[in-house]
Amino acid sequence: MSRPPATTPARVAVIWGPTASGKTALALALAARWDAEIVSVDSRQVYRGMDIGTAKATAAERAQIPHHLIDIREPDEPFSLAEFLALAGEAIADITRRGRRAVVAGGTGQYVRALIEGWQAPAVPPDPERRARILARAAEEGGAALHTQLAALDPAAAAGIDPRNTRRVVRALEVIEVTGRRFSEQRRLAEPPFTATVIGLRLTRAALYARIDRRVEEMYRTGLVDEVQALTARGFGCDLPAMRSIGYAEVCSYLRGDSTLTEATARTKTGTHRLARMQSTWFRDADPRVHWLDAGAGPPIAEAARLLSEVFGPAR
Repeated sequence: MSRPPATTPARVAVIWGPTASGKTALALALAARWDAEIVSVDSRQVYRGMDIGTAKATAAERAQIPHHLIDIREPDEPFSLAEFLALAGEAIADITRRGRRAVVAGGTGQYVRALIEGWQAPAVPPDPERRARILARAAEEGGAALHTQLAALDPAAAAGIDPRNTRRVVRALEVIEVTGRRFSEQRRLAEPPFTATVIGLRLTRAALYARIDRRVEEMYRTGLVDEVQALTARGFGCDLPAMRSIGYAEVCSYLRGDSTLTEATARTKTGTHRLARMQSTWFRDADPRVHWLDAGAGPPIAEAARLLSEVFGPAR
């Protein structure tokens, strides 16, 4: 009896890079060439009403190219890595079933790595009260104390988390506390049901910071303050985790009268510079999975298209 032919894994393109590196523009250009759909990999673009501060593709752009995992939660609803992996996997599978191609793009490095490496994240929903208690300890004792505690409970998890990344340390402690098991034991790997071609966008730090600063100024000029006011008017307070994102937190400070608009803008720039440095830790220049392209002069569309033609075939 003959065996059925093996199923060819889906092929996806992944556009990776720090904030303001041009991922959205490149993803839109490539998706248009291959009649593809875009799967967002951004932990803040999932929230409705948070458009300017998260640099979402415009409504017109999303009308031209179908997007997934954007505007799927209210700002007061939690969203976890486990949920992302489930929803992204479903989106890629659906796109593939319909005979179309998927372009995965976004700046949440943990999500990108988890998706292409097949992480099996623990399905423990965030617990705001528990998390607030652990964060209060971090504020009182310092992030290093939490990392020391994690090292005692789960040395393998601690070894893989930068002590400065308090958010990830807190999440690991939260999962351990809820499940009574080591965090590292719950982070299994499975073979992803697709093959990924990862295109990384690279700029010099000076060029990236200049681009970030221009983007931040444009956000404030085009209505970031109004966006935050509209969110708070709908009952989404500045104490929500989503509203503590860069840009939103600084505008909240301004609206409370704790800073001037000039100070809020400057702090948003500085915070985004810091975010870009943290993002760079997820993929290094020597990572063999990433095809690094220079984005200093704008989205490297021609170079990226040449790479993808080997994966997706000729563009339409």
